[in-house]
Order: sequence, then C-alpha cells, then structure tokens
Amino acid sequence: MKPRQKRFVFIAVAVAALAMAVGLVLNALESNVNLYFTPTQVFNNEAPHGRSFRIGGVVQEGSVKRANDGLTVNFVITDTHKSITVVYKGILPDLFKEGKGVVAQGKMEADGMMRAEEVLAKHDENYMPPEAADALKQAQKIQAASNPAAAPVAR
Repeated sequence: MKPRQKRFVFIAVAVAALAMAVGLVLNALESNVNLYFTPTQVFNNEAPHGRSFRIGGVVQEGSVKRANDGLTVNFVITDTHKSITVVYKGILPDLFKEGKGVVAQGKMEADGMMRAEEVLAKHDENYMPPEAADALKQAQKIQAASNPAAAPVAR
C-alpha cells in the first residue's frame, strides 16, 4: 500500500469513528431530554406517549386531595384553558399551594391522568419560562374567543 492510500484509509477510519461517537452522544441526549408541555398541549396529544415529560401550570383552587396513606396526593394543573389531573406519591415541596405555579415530571396514563415522579413548586410567580408565558397567553386568547362575554371591554 502506498503512503497516500494509507493516509486515506486512516482519515476514513477516523471520520467513521467520529461519526459513530457523535451518533452515540446524540442518542444519549435524546433519551434524557425532558420536554415541557402545558395542559392544553397535553390535552391536544402533543405530549409524548410512554415517555417522561414535564407539565407546568397553576394548581387549581380546591383540587388538592390527599389520600389516607399521607403520601399520595391528587391535584389538577391548569393553564386557564385546559386541566390535567396529576397523581403524586411522595412529599410535596413546602411552597406547593393551590393557586401557585407548579411543574410536575412524569408519564401520562391511559385514563388521562399523569403519574408524577417529581413535583417542583415555583418560588417566584414573577418569572415564568417563555414557553409557559406564551402558552398561558394563547390559552387566554382561546378562552376569550370562546366566551366573548368574559372578555375585557376596550374603551
């Protein structure tokens, strides 16, 4: 084999190894990504089925129900347009309250409820991720369009 051919084979093997390494890294990252969805997106089947994801919104007033075991909690997350029931077994964060922002991570079940593995309470209502703020604005526009009597009157 001539030196030129050896060099070509070496470069080809190096490029193939680099491509394989990049492919493995991207595959690992894709399987560990937790996507964020709103209740409206989950209701519209935009959330992944059979995979863990995050859902965010506000805990609906009067929706928190605690089971007798002291650990299981059912509550409803809403974005003012759609609502999703969440079941969580564990100790809730101290800042978890009705009417406050929350992010739950888990999987959807066949009955339309989310079984959460983790619940995070937002500590500051002044900050909201851009995706959540946009989703709330869209939900409010949809709600105003479907119920014109409740829409604010422009003066």
